[in-house]
Amino acid sequence: MYQRDELLATVASLYYQLHISQSDIAARLDVSSSTVSRLLKEAHQKGIVEIQIRVPTPRDFELEQRLIKVFGLKDAYVLKTSSDQANENLLGAIGRLAASCIGRVIEGLPPGSSIGVAWGTGVHAAVSALPDHYAQNIDVVQLLGGVGALAIDSPDLARMVAQKLGGRHYDLHAPVLVEYPESREVLMHESAFREAILRAKSVDVAITGIGTVQDEASSFLRAGLLSRSDLSKLRSEGIVGEMCGRFFNIEGRCNGFEINKRIIGIDLDDLRHIPQTFAIAHGLLKVEAILGALRGHYMKVLATDDRTARALLDLAGTP
Repeated sequence: MYQRDELLATVASLYYQLHISQSDIAARLDVSSSTVSRLLKEAHQKGIVEIQIRVPTPRDFELEQRLIKVFGLKDAYVLKTSSDQANENLLGAIGRLAASCIGRVIEGLPPGSSIGVAWGTGVHAAVSALPDHYAQNIDVVQLLGGVGALAIDSPDLARMVAQKLGGRHYDLHAPVLVEYPESREVLMHESAFREAILRAKSVDVAITGIGTVQDEASSFLRAGLLSRSDLSKLRSEGIVGEMCGRFFNIEGRCNGFEINKRIIGIDLDDLRHIPQTFAIAHGLLKVEAILGALRGHYMKVLATDDRTARALLDLAGTP
């Protein structure tokens, strides 16, 4: 046993500390390269080699892989939390985590690309953490109508991103929610409005949050667009959440809900077909909403925290 451990330590030291190739180690010890590879693996398993990775933002990579596998995501970013982490610090950390991925995607966008921005606290946290890329000259498009009463409003966030990217921003000059479906139909007949919606559908990247119909965390309630009784009615219809203002149930279905006929913005089917869609959302009050959005395949990448991720997997029946 002692001799075996000495051999393992020798191979590991040559490879990891002196950076000698596996083929050169094999020649030195008069064994095959495949034997060296097996010895390195055994050294890991026996604890002779310990790998320590310093991650700037603590992440739960295992939960990320499970979310990707269960929900068919392209990628996932799960913040590893501490028990004493305040909620506002939590959202900021999730936003920075999402921004690291979004920023990397932005750097790879070709000239003439465009980004769509929705609304919400998660979107605000992510775009606030985005680094400046003035030379990119990427246009930024508003994905849904405005609220006019919150700092997390879509036109304000679109302008913020445009300033960071050195591009133009395109407003959608309409409220996110109108009183009657007929009012939306009137807007749809305006050529400027149709062009704005078409521009929103055609973006290369979308950044969005996921909203809930729970009173304690509803952006529509905070903005004064819906009342508590309105939210109660939506819950009675089976609605659990919204993305880009469009409401859906826990299976991700959005058809048949009257309120969606009064929403100004892109459809969820449009969101599904955008090449890169990042959703930033967390919190136990939003678990049903996030699950519905995942089942509807309305995002390619999800940024959240470990508590929310575990609750999602539990609710989906894959604890």
